[in-house]
Amino acid sequence: MTRTAAPAPAQTTAPAAETTAPAAGTTAPTRSAAPAPLAHRSLALDGLRTIAIVIVILYHLHVPQFEGGWIGVTVFFVLSGYLITTLLLRERRKTGTVRLGSFWWKRLLRLYPALLALVVAGLLLWNWVGDYKGASFSAGEAAFIALTYTGNLFRSFWDTTQGVFAHTWSLSMEEQFYLVWPPVLVLLLATGRRRRTLVIGLSAVVVVASAAAWMSYRTPSGGSTPDVYFSPVLGVVPLATGCLLALLLDDDRVRAFASGLAGHLSTWVGAAAVIGVQFWIDDDWTEHAWTFGLLMPVTGVFAAVLIGGLVSVRTPVSAALSWSPVAWFGRRVSYSAYLWHPLVIALLGTFAIGWLGDVWLFAVAVLVAIGAAYAVEVPVEKLRARAREARRLVAEDRAARSAATS
Repeated sequence: MTRTAAPAPAQTTAPAAETTAPAAGTTAPTRSAAPAPLAHRSLALDGLRTIAIVIVILYHLHVPQFEGGWIGVTVFFVLSGYLITTLLLRERRKTGTVRLGSFWWKRLLRLYPALLALVVAGLLLWNWVGDYKGASFSAGEAAFIALTYTGNLFRSFWDTTQGVFAHTWSLSMEEQFYLVWPPVLVLLLATGRRRRTLVIGLSAVVVVASAAAWMSYRTPSGGSTPDVYFSPVLGVVPLATGCLLALLLDDDRVRAFASGLAGHLSTWVGAAAVIGVQFWIDDDWTEHAWTFGLLMPVTGVFAAVLIGGLVSVRTPVSAALSWSPVAWFGRRVSYSAYLWHPLVIALLGTFAIGWLGDVWLFAVAVLVAIGAAYAVEVPVEKLRARAREARRLVAEDRAARSAATS
């Protein structure tokens, strides 16, 4: 994301696995098959979120060796594609359908209150922070673009920016993905498309979109980020890569294969590749078309390889990422950290001098993110939990009355 974006990852707590009929186009589960995806929450993926958001923040602080903030955004996008597709497949397997209205409503309640809080704070501080990295719009216009999840379209097609809200472009990309991909997947499964067909189709999307991003590249002026970086054409590549991983791991044979040596190799190779790209790339990455048409898509593939390993086997890498403080930050604070760190940098960045300045500014951004998470996200989640419990009690009461009168 600018996300570094990153997007703000979708955070998902998976319920316990259940034995149900396989989804359309899948083979019947075997006794030796590995557990179904998201049979339990993967703490390692929460830890991976932490690493991704740290990369993004360090990029925006202009810390040397972290010029590739887009790597964190790519990881977030792949994670989103994987998690959302896995949950959709799991719901369809469990219930025989996917309640799209419920899916969209849950996403909105999960993500929108925190975004709204950021926008309100940004508007109140606009006179001091609004022009962070330039602004093509007034405060109200920039806020409207952020709240309507259209920032990526304005940045890529009209070469504009929203000042301190500019990083919400990656959130726009993800929300557009949430809007388009679930009904497409449901429709394809309902019409009998087999997993192999979906895998081939998504692979074609990745290749074609990568090629289109390469051909759409235009050298930017002054070292700025090319418009193609914010384009849905490029953004769909890591998201589709995550979807592809979910479809592959939905197959019992693939999961069984990944639960052995292949999973260990995937973890280490994926981690080494992503880290290698992070420390290999320098600040001239915006000057090369192959960065957008080749390097970014390939990095997304290696991120998917890493994720596939993390959810399949336990390794020293997954154990480190599952360490409670690291996993907690990724689960509880990463979205808030992505939202709020540009505002903190815009407000206090001029006072941060040298590496000590970066350290205390990073610390302040983290503290603000933690405070925002517990001030906004936690109360909303508690209200949602109470609403679910109330609905459950009402349903049980109705069932009891129906049984008593029958």
